[in-house]
Amino acid sequence: MTSSRRTPRTSSEPTCRRADSRLRAARGRAVGRRRWWCRAAPGALWSVSIVVRRNSTVNDRSYPGAALPAAYLAPGSSSFVDLLRAQAPDLLPARRVTAGAPAVELTHGTTIVAIAFRDGVLIAGDRRATQGNVIAHRDMRKVFVTDEYSAVGIAGVAGFAVEMVRLYTFELEHYEKMEGVSLSLDGKANRLGSLIKSNLDAAMAGLAVLPLFVGYDLDASDPRRAGRIITYDITGGRFDEHAGYHSVGSGSVYAKSALKKVYDPDANADGAVRAAIEALYDAADDDSATGGPDLVRRIFPVVITVTAADGAVQLSEEATAAVAEAVVADRARAAE
Repeated sequence: MTSSRRTPRTSSEPTCRRADSRLRAARGRAVGRRRWWCRAAPGALWSVSIVVRRNSTVNDRSYPGAALPAAYLAPGSSSFVDLLRAQAPDLLPARRVTAGAPAVELTHGTTIVAIAFRDGVLIAGDRRATQGNVIAHRDMRKVFVTDEYSAVGIAGVAGFAVEMVRLYTFELEHYEKMEGVSLSLDGKANRLGSLIKSNLDAAMAGLAVLPLFVGYDLDASDPRRAGRIITYDITGGRFDEHAGYHSVGSGSVYAKSALKKVYDPDANADGAVRAAIEALYDAADDDSATGGPDLVRRIFPVVITVTAADGAVQLSEEATAAVAEAVVADRARAAE
């Protein structure tokens, strides 16, 4: 952008200057462009990469960010939820529940299992969602990678749960963009607890969401205990699970009973994946809202592992199918 003439800058206009060496070291230099830092208020910085004439003044509406609302340029919290609450509160899940609304049949799931193993932690979930006594979906995704070293599984009202995970993922990304660093594992867990607490009114109306959080703690003193499992209640209270495994959802009782028999804290990732799929198989055997491996439709559980070496990675469908088919074959032989 090139200014044709100089115009005195009013106090309401943002001031722009070249980034000093400290900011360049923290943020990096744009290749082939000049990087400018604009200050709309004390403590509020946002960067633009534009081509300008030396000593020109940014004084028109064509530069990047000029049309943004004032709240986007003002100093404030690094929380995306706080920004959304101020600018578009109707988009928050908890704001969409009408008191006294008639009861409706909502899509529910699920069974989610989490297992800590020698090199990290994994989370796995079945694919079935139900509406009352009807199978609503057979291939719903219930576990998600939320950032490089964490993942979340959802249980409860499916629509609210999926929306909460998306909002949580944006929350982690927004914090990293604003602060330049990632949250610690405890910080990530606390942010998720805050989202659950904000959904309390909806939960009291029967629209509960209970995520299961797993992550790898890069700051842990003992790498063998770096894979962590954290659970929540509907008020947002968080609880660390030290048994090495946990499960939430309608089939969680059956899944945990299975994990008591097959869990091995010294197992590698392959052994933990096998234990998770066996637990989901047992849950599906007794819980109508949990779907087992479907060999006909080729629908298998979703498994995500979180390790120091690879971060949070979803297991390929082929690898999951191979383990699920082996579990089904072993159960079939045992039943003969």
